[in-house]
Amino acid sequence: MSHFRVALYDLKSGTADEVAEISKAGLVPIFKRLPGYIRYEVGQVDDGGLVSFSVWMTATEAQHATVVAADWVAENLTSRISLRDEHTGELYWDE
Repeated sequence: MSHFRVALYDLKSGTADEVAEISKAGLVPIFKRLPGYIRYEVGQVDDGGLVSFSVWMTATEAQHATVVAADWVAENLTSRISLRDEHTGELYWDE
């Protein structure tokens, strides 16, 4: 069964579109090289913040993605976003 990582971010500066493009260009290639990667999505939530959702083969790989994402955000987006909340878990189904 697959596992996920979901994170909510508050926007500090710039726009959600800018942050989404920066993460697409920078974080997607990194995630794709990691073992167990299935997919990665970023969207804007109704309060203007962002949500990041990635799917991994195992719980360990999903938890590792949390560390990788935190390091990458710290190096590339600290002035634009701050982490509000994050979780990993098991997917019941995916279509």
